[in-house]
Amino acid sequence: MFSKSRINEPGSGAGADANKPSSPESSAPAKQATTPPTGTPVPTSSTPKAKPPASTLSSDLTIVGNIKTTGDIQIEGTVEGDIRAHLLTVGEGATVRGECIADDVVVNGRVVGRVRGLKVRLTSTARVEGDIIHKTIAIESGAHFEGSVQRQDDPLASGNTSAPKPLPTPTSEAKAQG
Repeated sequence: MFSKSRINEPGSGAGADANKPSSPESSAPAKQATTPPTGTPVPTSSTPKAKPPASTLSSDLTIVGNIKTTGDIQIEGTVEGDIRAHLLTVGEGATVRGECIADDVVVNGRVVGRVRGLKVRLTSTARVEGDIIHKTIAIESGAHFEGSVQRQDDPLASGNTSAPKPLPTPTSEAKAQG
Protein backbone atom coordinates (compact mmCIF):
# COMPACT_ATOMS: atom_id res chain seq x y z
CA MET A 1 0.00 0.00 0.00
CA PHE A 2 2.77 2.47 0.92
CA SER A 3 6.22 2.48 -0.52
CA LYS A 4 9.28 4.28 0.76
CA SER A 5 9.83 6.19 -2.47
CA ARG A 6 6.25 7.43 -2.50
CA ILE A 7 6.40 8.81 1.09
CA ASN A 8 9.69 10.61 0.59
CA GLU A 9 8.89 12.14 -2.80
CA PRO A 10 7.87 15.80 -2.45
CA GLY A 11 5.00 15.73 -4.95
CA SER A 12 3.49 12.35 -4.10
CA GLY A 13 0.22 11.86 -2.25
CA ALA A 14 -2.34 14.63 -2.01
CA GLY A 15 -3.76 13.25 1.25
CA ALA A 16 -2.41 13.00 4.81
CA ASP A 17 1.06 11.88 3.72
CA ALA A 18 1.85 15.23 2.13
CA ASN A 19 0.99 17.13 5.34
CA LYS A 20 3.07 14.98 7.71
CA PRO A 21 6.38 16.52 8.75
CA SER A 22 9.45 14.42 8.22
CA SER A 23 11.07 12.81 11.24
CA PRO A 24 13.70 14.77 13.19
CA GLU A 25 16.34 12.16 12.31
CA SER A 26 15.95 12.72 8.58
CA SER A 27 15.67 16.53 8.50
CA ALA A 28 17.67 17.87 11.46
CA PRO A 29 19.51 16.70 14.57
CA ALA A 30 17.23 15.73 17.47
CA LYS A 31 18.41 18.60 19.68
CA GLN A 32 17.18 21.20 17.18
CA ALA A 33 13.60 19.93 17.06
CA THR A 34 11.37 22.52 18.68
CA THR A 35 7.79 21.34 18.19
CA PRO A 36 6.55 17.79 17.65
CA PRO A 37 3.45 17.14 15.46
CA THR A 38 1.15 17.33 18.52
CA GLY A 39 2.00 20.99 19.11
CA THR A 40 3.69 20.54 22.50
CA PRO A 41 7.01 22.37 22.80
CA VAL A 42 10.14 20.27 23.19
CA PRO A 43 12.66 21.61 25.73
CA THR A 44 15.96 22.47 24.13
CA SER A 45 19.05 23.73 25.98
CA SER A 46 17.11 25.21 28.93
CA THR A 47 15.53 22.07 30.35
CA PRO A 48 13.55 22.35 33.58
CA LYS A 49 16.00 19.96 35.27
CA ALA A 50 18.95 22.30 34.72
CA LYS A 51 21.27 22.26 37.71
CA PRO A 52 21.49 25.60 39.52
CA PRO A 53 24.97 27.04 40.13
CA ALA A 54 26.72 26.36 43.42
CA SER A 55 25.98 28.67 46.34
CA THR A 56 29.10 30.52 47.44
CA LEU A 57 29.76 31.83 50.95
CA SER A 58 32.38 34.53 50.52
CA SER A 59 35.57 34.85 52.54
CA ASP A 60 34.25 37.76 54.64
CA LEU A 61 31.21 35.77 55.79
CA THR A 62 30.93 33.95 59.14
CA ILE A 63 27.94 31.70 59.74
CA VAL A 64 27.02 30.32 63.16
CA GLY A 65 24.48 27.57 62.62
CA ASN A 66 23.78 24.59 60.43
CA ILE A 67 23.53 24.72 56.63
CA LYS A 68 21.42 22.27 54.63
CA THR A 69 20.96 22.22 50.85
CA THR A 70 20.22 19.65 48.15
CA GLY A 71 22.52 21.55 45.79
CA ASP A 72 26.19 22.42 45.68
CA ILE A 73 27.90 24.82 48.07
CA GLN A 74 31.32 26.48 48.06
CA ILE A 75 32.57 27.70 51.45
CA GLU A 76 35.19 30.45 51.39
CA GLY A 77 34.50 31.97 54.83
CA THR A 78 33.93 30.49 58.29
CA VAL A 79 31.10 28.16 59.31
CA GLU A 80 30.52 27.09 62.90
CA GLY A 81 27.95 24.36 62.48
CA ASP A 82 27.12 21.29 60.45
CA ILE A 83 26.86 21.38 56.66
CA ARG A 84 24.81 19.00 54.51
CA ALA A 85 24.91 19.30 50.71
CA HIS A 86 25.20 17.41 47.44
CA LEU A 87 28.68 18.75 46.63
CA LEU A 88 30.56 20.55 49.37
CA THR A 89 33.76 22.41 48.54
CA VAL A 90 35.73 23.96 51.40
CA GLY A 91 37.88 26.72 49.93
CA GLU A 92 41.57 27.17 50.65
CA GLY A 93 41.05 30.00 53.14
CA ALA A 94 37.86 28.58 54.66
CA THR A 95 37.31 27.05 58.10
CA VAL A 96 34.45 24.73 59.03
CA ARG A 97 33.91 23.75 62.66
CA GLY A 98 31.30 21.02 62.52
CA GLU A 99 30.27 17.92 60.64
CA CYS A 100 30.47 17.97 56.83
CA ILE A 101 28.06 15.60 55.08
CA ALA A 102 27.79 15.43 51.28
CA ASP A 103 27.81 13.06 48.34
CA ASP A 104 31.09 14.68 47.26
CA VAL A 105 33.35 16.54 49.68
CA VAL A 106 36.40 18.46 48.46
CA VAL A 107 38.52 20.00 51.21
CA ASN A 108 41.04 22.68 50.25
CA GLY A 109 40.91 24.52 53.60
CA ARG A 110 40.37 23.58 57.24
CA VAL A 111 37.72 21.30 58.75
CA VAL A 112 37.49 20.64 62.48
CA GLY A 113 34.94 17.86 62.85
CA ARG A 114 33.72 14.70 61.17
CA VAL A 115 33.59 14.43 57.36
CA ARG A 116 31.10 12.00 55.78
CA GLY A 117 30.80 11.50 52.05
CA LEU A 118 30.55 9.02 49.23
CA LYS A 119 33.62 10.64 47.66
CA VAL A 120 36.00 12.58 49.89
CA ARG A 121 39.03 14.42 48.51
CA LEU A 122 41.66 16.21 50.56
CA THR A 123 43.82 18.44 48.39
CA SER A 124 47.40 19.39 49.18
CA THR A 125 46.23 22.50 51.09
CA ALA A 126 43.67 20.64 53.23
CA ARG A 127 43.80 20.45 57.02
CA VAL A 128 41.30 18.06 58.62
CA GLU A 129 41.05 17.41 62.34
CA GLY A 130 38.41 14.75 62.80
CA ASP A 131 37.21 11.41 61.50
CA ILE A 132 36.47 10.71 57.86
CA ILE A 133 33.75 8.22 56.92
CA HIS A 134 33.73 7.58 53.18
CA LYS A 135 33.06 5.21 50.31
CA THR A 136 36.07 6.43 48.31
CA ILE A 137 38.82 8.77 49.45
CA ALA A 138 41.73 10.61 47.87
CA ILE A 139 44.38 12.38 49.91
CA GLU A 140 46.90 14.45 48.00
CA SER A 141 50.49 14.79 49.08
CA GLY A 142 50.86 17.72 51.48
CA ALA A 143 47.40 17.40 53.07
CA HIS A 144 47.30 17.41 56.89
CA PHE A 145 44.95 14.93 58.49
CA GLU A 146 44.49 14.00 62.14
CA GLY A 147 41.80 11.44 62.94
CA SER A 148 40.58 8.06 61.77
CA VAL A 149 39.42 6.90 58.38
CA GLN A 150 36.57 4.44 58.00
CA ARG A 151 35.19 3.04 54.76
CA GLN A 152 31.46 2.33 54.50
CA ASP A 153 29.34 1.36 51.51
CA ASP A 154 26.80 4.06 52.39
CA PRO A 155 28.34 6.64 54.76
CA LEU A 156 25.43 9.05 54.29
CA ALA A 157 22.75 6.62 55.50
CA SER A 158 24.60 5.76 58.69
CA GLY A 159 23.55 8.97 60.47
CA ASN A 160 24.71 9.31 64.06
CA THR A 161 24.06 5.64 64.88
CA SER A 162 27.16 4.14 63.25
CA ALA A 163 29.90 6.07 65.04
CA PRO A 164 28.71 7.95 68.11
CA LYS A 165 31.89 7.23 70.10
CA PRO A 166 34.80 8.43 67.90
CA LEU A 167 35.89 12.02 68.49
CA PRO A 168 32.79 14.19 68.79
CA THR A 169 33.23 17.75 67.54
CA PRO A 170 33.86 19.40 70.97
CA THR A 171 36.64 16.88 71.75
CA SER A 172 38.20 17.52 68.32
CA GLU A 173 38.21 21.28 68.99
CA ALA A 174 39.77 20.79 72.42
CA LYS A 175 42.37 18.45 70.95
CA ALA A 176 43.23 20.98 68.23
CA GLN A 177 43.75 23.73 70.80
CA GLY A 178 45.77 21.60 73.18
